[in-house]
Amino acid sequence: MLKRTRILLGSLAAAAVMSLAPTAGAYADTYWQCVPFARLISGIQIFGDARTWWQQAIGKYETGIQPQAGAVLCFKPTERMRLGHVAVVSQVLTDRIVQITHANWSPIGGSRGKIEKDVTLVDVSPNGDWSQVKVWYDPSRDLGGSTYATYGFIYQDSKAKMLASTSYTRAENTAITMAQSAANQMAAAVRPGAGALSILSQVADSTDRIGALISAATRGGDSAGGN
Repeated sequence: MLKRTRILLGSLAAAAVMSLAPTAGAYADTYWQCVPFARLISGIQIFGDARTWWQQAIGKYETGIQPQAGAVLCFKPTERMRLGHVAVVSQVLTDRIVQITHANWSPIGGSRGKIEKDVTLVDVSPNGDWSQVKVWYDPSRDLGGSTYATYGFIYQDSKAKMLASTSYTRAENTAITMAQSAANQMAAAVRPGAGALSILSQVADSTDRIGALISAATRGGDSAGGN
């Protein structure tokens, strides 16, 4: 129970980081394994190594070979990826291209365990059944050279969707609280006793005054030059 609580708290922190991220790409954070991260953002409650998810899903969740937003794609293990891999479909773009969000894939800044949000995955299987895919690889800023075999997709049920939604709501609230706290700490450092909004307002007022002075000086120079 304690282990799962720690995973949930850590996962909420990761989601908080993602909820503040404005664009797609890779995000540096603490070390994340693909399994707890996929479980968080999909709400699909399967535990254990990624390579076991497909078998565990049978009879518990619907599975198939067509991508859907929120579904988990299960990768087969390879010699270099012995535990397999799981990634969550963010968006279906075409019948052969999706965006995924996953963790611990590309080395970012020389290390693994990072989150990659809304990156490209392409179906390269002969029959268009998503059994073979290529995945965005951040160091090359393109699809990686390797082709990966997959089992297929595990689809969310209503409970999984609710869990994923609840996690994001909590994460957003956590992110807002963290941002407010950071702003207040900054304000206190700049001027003890002043609130963040007060500091920002004073900065804005100062900027307006500086702008007005520059404008007046410019107009004065133009007037002098014209006489």
